[in-house]
Amino acid sequence: MSEFKKTAIVTGASRGIGAGIARQLAQDGFAVVVNYAGNAEAAQSVAQAIESSGGQAMIHQADVADSAAVTSMFDAAETAFGGVDVLINNAGIMALAPLSEVDNRHINQQIDINLKGTIHTLREASNRLRQGGRIVNLSTSVVGLKLENYGVYAATKAAVETLTAIMAKEMRGRDITVNAVAPGPTATDLFMEGKSAELIERMAHMSPLERLGTPQDIASVVAFLCGPDSGWINGQVLRANGGII
Repeated sequence: MSEFKKTAIVTGASRGIGAGIARQLAQDGFAVVVNYAGNAEAAQSVAQAIESSGGQAMIHQADVADSAAVTSMFDAAETAFGGVDVLINNAGIMALAPLSEVDNRHINQQIDINLKGTIHTLREASNRLRQGGRIVNLSTSVVGLKLENYGVYAATKAAVETLTAIMAKEMRGRDITVNAVAPGPTATDLFMEGKSAELIERMAHMSPLERLGTPQDIASVVAFLCGPDSGWINGQVLRANGGII
């Protein structure tokens, strides 16, 4: 750690994988901006848990699909903690349907949040992250699995993986690494919603480890990419999925 306390912005950090990442980074010594879109109570619960354990956290409401809100979030982080060192692009939405049936609202929501939202935060981070910073984007192992009904969601995340590789090159000379983590099936509300118990059980057994991932499984990988031992990993996608692909 440097003399100042490093700061991480975690988008979509009020629950699930994002909350797990926020707690893990705080445990590792980062001051954490717990971003949320709508559930202030859940975000506050995450921040309170961090502070109760001796860490530093603040909550900040921002819809990443709104570029002005993203700018304000970085402003708030700099005001509160002096700068930003890490960006975790976790905020996302998933709506499952075959391409023949997907409606315009779900198409637009997934593109606005998963893709445009990532572009907005990456643009801001590219201009504002301190030297030696870290960026971790959340993708999905469905990009490789290519499961039915995931078409729009997987397409947005495939784009995120491409953005990851390109931005890693654009950060040349600043010692900033840009990587992505692609979880497999993970036991979160986002994953469970709309799935039958039978489908969840079947997907849990797709991995040779025969279980769903947990938010902590993913948080541990993200934390590694934000730490000192990952400095030679750049422009990569780590598929944290228990061997599913």
